[in-house]
Amino acid sequence: MSEVAELAAQVTPVRASFELHHEIEQFLYEEAALLDEWRFRAWLDLMSKDIRYTMRTTVNAQTRDRRRGVQPPTTWIFNDTHFQLERRVARLETGMAWAEEPPSRTRHLVTNLRVQTTEAPDEFEARVNYLLYRSQKERDETFYVGRRIDRVRRVEAPQGWQVCRREITLDQAVLTSHNLSVLF
Repeated sequence: MSEVAELAAQVTPVRASFELHHEIEQFLYEEAALLDEWRFRAWLDLMSKDIRYTMRTTVNAQTRDRRRGVQPPTTWIFNDTHFQLERRVARLETGMAWAEEPPSRTRHLVTNLRVQTTEAPDEFEARVNYLLYRSQKERDETFYVGRRIDRVRRVEAPQGWQVCRREITLDQAVLTSHNLSVLF
């Protein structure tokens, strides 16, 4: 193999094996269940101490601008660290988070999982499409639809994995929800 081909093989992401794909898929399903069951401390244990947890909306740009590479500025909704996630969880646990009175009922759906290798041997990129359905009170329903790019790391822990980066991009350009107190 030539030197150029060897370098390309090192940089080019490779799809994960079927077994690894299944293992990460089950981890993501368990994570979604923890959120839907309001088991936020257990969910927080699945987030690494060095996590970057970001969420942004889709930016509308004219076709002519996209062709020229001109993009409007990104609107960040979250840009959280582990400490900030822990504070959000602590707030929900107090029972004093009025935005969650009564508590939201959620369903986190993840689909179309694609797992690829990264430059770190114990970390993998998991790309998913997701739908978060949130219902509160009698008639308050919200759908959040988008994509997520997670970076998961194999760790010595009961679940075997942690999320060390989460990039959420909503398909909505404008959020119509009265608050964003749920976790994605």
